[in-house]
Amino acid sequence: MIQDSAQRERRIEENLGLVHACAHRLQGRGVSYEDLVGAGSVGLVKAADGFDPTLGYAFSTYAVPVILGEMRRLLREESAVKVSRTAREKAMRLVEIQKELRLRDGKEPAVSQIAEKAGMERSEAAALLFAGQPPLPLVTVYEGEERALEIPCESGEQPLLEKLSLEKAMALLPEQDRLLIEYRYFRGMTQTVTAEKLGMSQVQVSRREKTILRTLRGYLSE
Repeated sequence: MIQDSAQRERRIEENLGLVHACAHRLQGRGVSYEDLVGAGSVGLVKAADGFDPTLGYAFSTYAVPVILGEMRRLLREESAVKVSRTAREKAMRLVEIQKELRLRDGKEPAVSQIAEKAGMERSEAAALLFAGQPPLPLVTVYEGEERALEIPCESGEQPLLEKLSLEKAMALLPEQDRLLIEYRYFRGMTQTVTAEKLGMSQVQVSRREKTILRTLRGYLSE
């Protein structure tokens, strides 16, 4: 879609806070805050170029996943696993002990057995054995096509993404329904106070609220 250049620039300037919010969430993962902001700014510009206001949702809903995508790409590129030479040597020794015990007993040895034979704490042996494993590639080739490897993990961005999904779903509601949910769940108003503000009875608010919540669940499950 062709958009006015002034609107594009204004979106970028007014939403720089989104970049910093996302950078704060991804801090402490081996990339400096400034580099995260730089990558996120690239994402913000891409979002401003690709945003279509006629679709009916807020720019932030569209922009945040794009910003996070650029930051995660930077993290993937910079997240090389570094193991010291001493740790590598210890890990190699533990692997040799592991092989010896496997041959002797005919089964996979426990970490405690390896640690005892090496004369170290079990926790240290476990960490070294893990460090000695070859890194898992984040991109695999399947039928001639590169595909990103999906590793299940808890994401720090999940609450933010859930909030954005809810905002997107709320934008699809009629104005009165949107206000009802805002009064009840974002401002903490009782059904009685909400009814007074919307010109409804408390019973009407109660019934309408249940219907709206079912509708929102449907939007969020799509």
